[in-house]
Amino acid sequence: MNHIKGGRNNIEKVYQVYYMDVYSFIITIVKNAQLAEELTQETFYRAMKSTFRGDSKELTWLCAIAKNLCMDVLRKKKTEEYKEEEAESNINVEQMVVDKEAAFAVHMALHQLEEPYKEVFSLRIFGELSFREIGQIFGKTENWARVTYHRAKLMLQDVLGKEK
Repeated sequence: MNHIKGGRNNIEKVYQVYYMDVYSFIITIVKNAQLAEELTQETFYRAMKSTFRGDSKELTWLCAIAKNLCMDVLRKKKTEEYKEEEAESNINVEQMVVDKEAAFAVHMALHQLEEPYKEVFSLRIFGELSFREIGQIFGKTENWARVTYHRAKLMLQDVLGKEK
């Protein structure tokens, strides 16, 4: 079985042999039976459309496809949750900076933050630097700058929310 495309019988055989293993692997990652079923089907669909080179065992290859699908879904879910969290936030710090009256309140709240949160937020909003540039200034990664900025923003929202 070096080639999954090797006819309908071969595809059905691979499906029957590995279905439960792939499904079990996926459900341990996504922890949702319906989503695991969909991703298992998508795994075999993608396997059918590609060529198995024989560099590894078939199950390893199928699980690699499944893992990539799961990671895509989890990344998308995380992004959607982040966007929802942003939308649900009743205090939009960036918008307050634009409004001159509210800008003073943001500066007062920002003054209460500890470093590096205060500086990262200032560099991002007032200095208009990218996360990559902020990370370089601190000798850290772009991801560190993103996380630190997000935490600073949450802290500011908390401080501003208490002042209302």
